[in-house]
Amino acid sequence: MDNTLHNAVPHIFPHINRAMTAYLQTHLGLEEAAASELRRHYWQRYGATLLGLMRHHGTDPQHFLRNTHQFDDLERIVVCEPQLRAILARLPGRKFVFSNAPVHYSRAVLKALCVADLFDSVFSIEHTRYRPKPDCYGFLRLTRANHLRPQRCIMVEDTLDNLRTAKKLGMKTVWITRAVKAPGYVDARISNIRQLPRVLARLQ
Repeated sequence: MDNTLHNAVPHIFPHINRAMTAYLQTHLGLEEAAASELRRHYWQRYGATLLGLMRHHGTDPQHFLRNTHQFDDLERIVVCEPQLRAILARLPGRKFVFSNAPVHYSRAVLKALCVADLFDSVFSIEHTRYRPKPDCYGFLRLTRANHLRPQRCIMVEDTLDNLRTAKKLGMKTVWITRAVKAPGYVDARISNIRQLPRVLARLQ
């Protein structure tokens, strides 16, 4: 969802990073610089700051996610393609948001983008039992819960590690990127979601 349906880099990711650092300061008694470094360390080692906090500090994941993904002005700061709704409406098949973010934030973003009604379901980190992408566990829970055959699924992502897992499970993969080259497990590469309908027509 983030950096796929919308651009989280300018406003949303910095806000979440600040909120996570503040959470570590408050709950672990760290100075800002130490909290920021630990946040990055856990993200690099485990793929998510939350996993490090759960493993080493017994952090309640729901409490952490509620406190680090709160926005009072999401509609104002979200950045997306102006024709996003029309683009998504053109896509065939069922559509799912599969995100490492919490469900309350994911639904709030979809509402801010005015596309919530175009998706069948939101499958968030809570649904993966806090085992985020690229762990295949969440992928398998998603497909089983929604009676999906991986071979008939197309994963659209900005993160290569997640696409690698999707490909191993038999899904087709679309990488949203400005990179010139793509690894072999990427079936299609697009620089903007505007190109998605045309690419999906080739992959089906």
